[in-house]
Amino acid sequence: MGLQVDAFAGGVGGNEVAQGYQDVEDPSLHFLVPVLDDTGHPDGRHLLVWTTTPWTVPSNVGMAVDPDLTYVEVAEGGRRLVLAADRVEAVLGEDASVSDRFPGADLVGLRYGRPLEFVPVPDDPGNAWTVVAEDFVSADDGTGIVHMAPAFGADDYAAGQRHDLPMLRPIDDSGVFDRELPTVGGRFVKDADPLVIDALNERGLLFRAEAEVHSYPHCWRCGSPLIYLARDSWFAATSTLKDRMLANNDQVAWHPPEVGEKRFAEWLRGNVDWALSRDRYWGTPLPVWLCDRDETHQEWVGSFETLEERAGPLGQDFDPHRPFIDDVTWGCECGGTMRRTPEVLDVWFDSGSMPYAQWHYPFENQEDFEAHFPADFICEGLDQTRGWFYSLMAIGTMLGRGPVYRNVVVNDLVLDAQGQKMSKSKGNTVDPWEAIREHGTDGLRWYFIHSSNPWVPKRFDPDGVQEASRKFFDTLANTYRFFILYANTEAWSPSETDPAVHERPVMDRWVLSRLASVSDRVREELEGYQLTRAYRVLGDFVDDLSNWYVRRSRARFWGNDDPRDAQAAFRTLWDCLQTVARLMAPVTPFVADWLHRSLAGESVHLQSFPAAGELERDVGLEGEMEAARRLVSLGRAAREEVQIRVRQPLRSLYAVVPGGGVGEEVLELVKDELNVKEVSFLASAEGLVSLSPRPNFRALGPRFGKATNDAAESIRELGQEELARFRDGGTVVFQVNGESHTLEPDDLEVVEEARGDLVVRSEAAHTAALDPTLDDELREEGLARELVNRIQRLRKDAGLEITDRIRLGIFGPPEVRAAAAGWRDFISGETLALDVSVADAGSSDGWDAYREFELDGWVAAVGLRRVQG
Repeated sequence: MGLQVDAFAGGVGGNEVAQGYQDVEDPSLHFLVPVLDDTGHPDGRHLLVWTTTPWTVPSNVGMAVDPDLTYVEVAEGGRRLVLAADRVEAVLGEDASVSDRFPGADLVGLRYGRPLEFVPVPDDPGNAWTVVAEDFVSADDGTGIVHMAPAFGADDYAAGQRHDLPMLRPIDDSGVFDRELPTVGGRFVKDADPLVIDALNERGLLFRAEAEVHSYPHCWRCGSPLIYLARDSWFAATSTLKDRMLANNDQVAWHPPEVGEKRFAEWLRGNVDWALSRDRYWGTPLPVWLCDRDETHQEWVGSFETLEERAGPLGQDFDPHRPFIDDVTWGCECGGTMRRTPEVLDVWFDSGSMPYAQWHYPFENQEDFEAHFPADFICEGLDQTRGWFYSLMAIGTMLGRGPVYRNVVVNDLVLDAQGQKMSKSKGNTVDPWEAIREHGTDGLRWYFIHSSNPWVPKRFDPDGVQEASRKFFDTLANTYRFFILYANTEAWSPSETDPAVHERPVMDRWVLSRLASVSDRVREELEGYQLTRAYRVLGDFVDDLSNWYVRRSRARFWGNDDPRDAQAAFRTLWDCLQTVARLMAPVTPFVADWLHRSLAGESVHLQSFPAAGELERDVGLEGEMEAARRLVSLGRAAREEVQIRVRQPLRSLYAVVPGGGVGEEVLELVKDELNVKEVSFLASAEGLVSLSPRPNFRALGPRFGKATNDAAESIRELGQEELARFRDGGTVVFQVNGESHTLEPDDLEVVEEARGDLVVRSEAAHTAALDPTLDDELREEGLARELVNRIQRLRKDAGLEITDRIRLGIFGPPEVRAAAAGWRDFISGETLALDVSVADAGSSDGWDAYREFELDGWVAAVGLRRVQG
């Protein structure tokens, strides 16, 4: 047994105390104690001491100083006061008269008179009422002299042990002073504060009493103020296991690493013995029996079997909790009776016993226990570094089991939309059930996983949840709806006769290779507990699947003259969707299950997670497609600059990509996506653009001062080769008034200017140069594509099904009629028109739908009629 520095109000442990600090107003008390000479009489000096807990002054047994601090003697009000030099102005004012200066070491060992003598002197006072040296003393606040009552503070208790100071504890377990004490007897400690202040005043020892707001621990359950209280307790000698616990911690992967490397490791390095017992009624009874005649006769009982050996049969209805367990006794060999000590175990010991208790180990399920120990990972909040994380580690180390967990995911707080901590007092809490009703469980899961790592504080922003859900779930649902619409139309279902991957077109091979890389990356990130990185990768793939693969392959899913090509497209999209369902299942279990059941008729949660290397990759094709997509993005930007819509064909694009080019199949995608007739690959962009320097005077001025204009002029004279080298990160030297200087990154901006009529866009070593010149042939094709667009809109507005055939009429001036006639087969194929009539004028008569519109400055019209059957 030993002394536990515990907290009052239900015996709250130190790790629970940390959860309930509040700012409160308490007394700020400065009081005096007389310094005694060798004969025990006052020598005329007084130590000036500060405390915010006046009720502890009757239990004072020592004063602590820092031996390395400078202390002074100050004449004030006819008295000679001693305090730290750095606190004189704050406590006594700037006019205080200092008469002597000396190190704190000169005070160590001095005796002083008790400020209050309410509590009887113990039989062995030890070094009571002595000045001692302690390194926790500072001159940051107070007076640089710390009043110590070892029964009511962790630092005080430890110092009392070091310096042989007695421990006066004149209060009971309910925080009330012993009734026989004068003045404060029978009072709750906080209610005794004014009485203590009055008593000091009566003795001429009160210097100043004010009120001060400071942070003070309160019970996190009931809000009552707590007091530290030394009491008898049972301890586990965990302080002897520091090195072993630190070694075990080194084998654990923490997420984020700094919590394990710093916060938790520092907690272990400062580890003290674990106070196991609590004076509570409810809880796991402490399994130790003591003799009522001689308490040195004690026995720890480790099983019901052992208990029955000692006390006899327990019976089938035996309840091992209080009060029943307290009735179980047996005779001691000395003639006394063995009775259970009344304490219960610290609940944190229960929490740390979880890995063993869940299997009833070691009494049964040994194989199951060993198969599941240690845990692959645990997760809890940051505050559990002193709680569950520690109790698991401590018990595992005490049992010699090593680390109890391999990985720890440390969760941080969910904040409100403005980044403020949620609290009922602020009115900014979120009802989780309302959030689930509004966004769905999977929507919330996806938002939290996708927005940031679990160990980063998260803002709960309803708009952000909606946006994240829309971007992922809506895109995925639209892709599925596209698939199922055409799969039902074409009566397609997966079969062994579907084309092998290597037989499929380039878009299929690319998206399946991309899926393979995504699948491996998601698994890799999840195995490293990087959940956010994993599912951002998956979110990007779903966007690519919809906005690149499906969009580029749309025509293959219906009305395809090549059945094998249609089969390949359906099977590829089916494979992608069901693999996405398996990848997303751990974080969005409901949507994933719906998707997989819809595709394969089985629950996704009965499937295996995609294995590493399950799908084959074509790294070269992925690189080609990435280059192609970058060219497409640059080409679109060039079109936007000259305001030429994508439906208007252009003659040529000049391109520069790392590696020199792309394969023919991928090249056709670039042509079709940008609607250009030819793509020519160049070794460099030198023939497409000219470079010009734009000096940055803000950067040049501090470097060159009066010579700044000379420096700028020298930069303007740099050649194309030098500017290209600087743009690409190379070193360029230039001359200013005969001296050589190296161009710094901020010295200038290299401006690219297209040569001739070309429109040039560059990014990350990729360049696209678009020729915007139009001729009559290109304009005519552009008109035809615009006509198709208008006809498709009219089909949709008229409520036609995607399979409905039509008869079509196109009316307009000669330019529109020429485009319609010249591209008749193209228009009919795109719009499912069995025939296309062209005329200069028309009316709505005889058509199911008819619409006039403006087309490149001309007024045109189209009419359509659904063909029955």
